[in-house]
Amino acid sequence: MIRLRRTILFIFGTRPEAIKLAALIRYLGRFPDRYRVKVCVTAQHRAMLDQVLSAFGLTPEYDLDLMTPGQTLFESTSRIIAGLERVFDDSKPDLAIVQGDTTTTFCGALAAFYARVPVAHVEAGLRTGDLAQPFPEEANRALASRIAALHFAPTATAAANLAREGITSGVHVTGNTGIDAVLYIRDCLDRGELSSTEWPCDGKKLILVTAHRRESFGEGFDRICQALSQIADRKDVRVVYPIHPNPNVRGAADRWLRAHPNITLIEPLDYVRFVDLMRRAYLILTDSGGVQEEGPSLGKPILVLREKTERPEAVEAGTVKLVGTNVSKIVSETTRLLEDRCEFERMSRLHNPYGDGRASEYIERILHENGAG
Repeated sequence: MIRLRRTILFIFGTRPEAIKLAALIRYLGRFPDRYRVKVCVTAQHRAMLDQVLSAFGLTPEYDLDLMTPGQTLFESTSRIIAGLERVFDDSKPDLAIVQGDTTTTFCGALAAFYARVPVAHVEAGLRTGDLAQPFPEEANRALASRIAALHFAPTATAAANLAREGITSGVHVTGNTGIDAVLYIRDCLDRGELSSTEWPCDGKKLILVTAHRRESFGEGFDRICQALSQIADRKDVRVVYPIHPNPNVRGAADRWLRAHPNITLIEPLDYVRFVDLMRRAYLILTDSGGVQEEGPSLGKPILVLREKTERPEAVEAGTVKLVGTNVSKIVSETTRLLEDRCEFERMSRLHNPYGDGRASEYIERILHENGAG
């Protein structure tokens, strides 16, 4: 019996999705006799997405190029769904793969459902239990779970979340493909196969900051920036903050941080330079889900600028701590890591609860066993 190649359609639109699916796309490329891989990008985040496509050498078969300045959730959702109709008609996939919790994730799953194409959800089962935190990501991933046939949960905790919602069929614990990606780039940097960048710190401790969450817009971002300004008043630190292009983020950063001599505001970095900056950082303050996973892989203490996280495993392991947007808590916990060597070493232990960097291999095996290749 001759097995036919199956057409796999990957759908993504943002930098985090691209990072976490690039590793899997590259791995499936090792099996051209099993899979015909097609990539569709919505370009929900245009420039930041293109950086990752370039880093991993990916050229999409379909580029919807749907990003518009100041787009609302209503606009992006309707335009993505409409754009994907043509893609499904043309590609006729046997399986659609989406990742994570973005608007593109939900729309990709819904479009596949309308086209009667089964869906595989990478990084399935993450939950905070609060639809408002993070918003709209918590709803996006929960809705995608109701549609998906295959659920690639990064951890046993994520799989248990799905089971509590009555989703037990097609659930597989694989680890997180984002770890595959960050370790691949780290190793290339270590071997000198990719160019690294020296970050001038004048002997100071480099604190890397990323913050962009919608639920913090307004007063939350003002508090984060006030805390960063106080931290940067120390003579022994240099704060480096790649600023998300959203005007709600840039406005707060310009008001509170632009003039501070110990704070460097920079444009978003391509993925290679960002991994390089993470590995050079002393500690990281972030509201990013992906950085919460990547930091422990690089041995970096992570302070999370959110009240809740859908990634509790690193919190339980002790390498991540929630500090929210409370000024005094952000400052005190950062100060503790800067001054208490024992606490810093405790949090910076190389412990990664999100997998061993072989998630793409495990997912391919499951796809093959389930007749997808």
